[in-house]
Amino acid sequence: MVAVTVEGLRKTYGDVVAVDDLSFAIEHGEVFALLGPNGAGKTTTVEILEGHRRRTAGRVAVLGHDPQARSRDLRERIGIVLQDAGFDEDFTVAELVRLHRSLYPRRLGAAAVIEQVGLAEKADARVKTLSGGQRRRLDLALGLVGDPDLLFLDEPTTGFDPSARRRAWVLVEGLRAMGKTALLTTHYLDEAEHLADRVAVLVHGRLVALGTPAELAARHRSAVVSFRLPDGAEAADLPTLDGTLTPEGAGWQLQTAQPTTVLHALTGWALARDLELPALTVRRPTLEDVYLALIGDEAAAEEAVGVPVASSPASSAPRGRR
Repeated sequence: MVAVTVEGLRKTYGDVVAVDDLSFAIEHGEVFALLGPNGAGKTTTVEILEGHRRRTAGRVAVLGHDPQARSRDLRERIGIVLQDAGFDEDFTVAELVRLHRSLYPRRLGAAAVIEQVGLAEKADARVKTLSGGQRRRLDLALGLVGDPDLLFLDEPTTGFDPSARRRAWVLVEGLRAMGKTALLTTHYLDEAEHLADRVAVLVHGRLVALGTPAELAARHRSAVVSFRLPDGAEAADLPTLDGTLTPEGAGWQLQTAQPTTVLHALTGWALARDLELPALTVRRPTLEDVYLALIGDEAAAEEAVGVPVASSPASSAPRGRR
């Protein structure tokens, strides 16, 4: 079943095109990541899906509803985790979660949700005493307590330390196990690769890639060979290698479409001289590699034809969006 349908979505601000003929669908129980550089149209798209912004053209359905109608039934079935929710500083964590819980007909237990996001020890602490990472956990708690069918997660782990990020990842994975649907926006490409069933990449309001992280990585056919040179050896001493050799910290890396050939040449050269190549590794392309290639290729194409970068006016964005 489809939770979200977007067909030919377009949003303009005067002559500026923020979202340009965007189409995709999100399945029930799927974690779907929407990626793109600043000004790509991610926030505008998400706000249209949430019902906070009106579209210029196209069709949108969220849990069977047109979000533009702002129906009560839809609002009761979605949860929203903003980048900055703007809490009342004098509430305690438990008070704020209980208050938000009271707004929904279908609810999860306040104490259970506070425990789930790792704030049990701070349940009686006032919001103004929380660290940035703890506030983000509170954001998650408020988004979850209404037991939503669809959760919008806008940069959910910003400000988290590595341990807290991993805990948040487990929480999102648990949503999938519960049959919940999640739409994730993030600038952490490793987060999207770890959590998302599928990924959509936007550049200048247009969809430039859609698929699973593995499918997108497979499009990037090159691999990266990294190594350090042994003492006394220089890059000029190396054999001719198929790819682009660039310095990387104390070593070198080579991006190549022929990793087997490159490894054979490198190791043969080293063995012939009775040398070791410290830190010799080969890694497959990551989602980040593909993402950077996609936005780079698209930016170059835009520059070539003189198409302006689309972005929505900052003054028109609702509070809590960046």
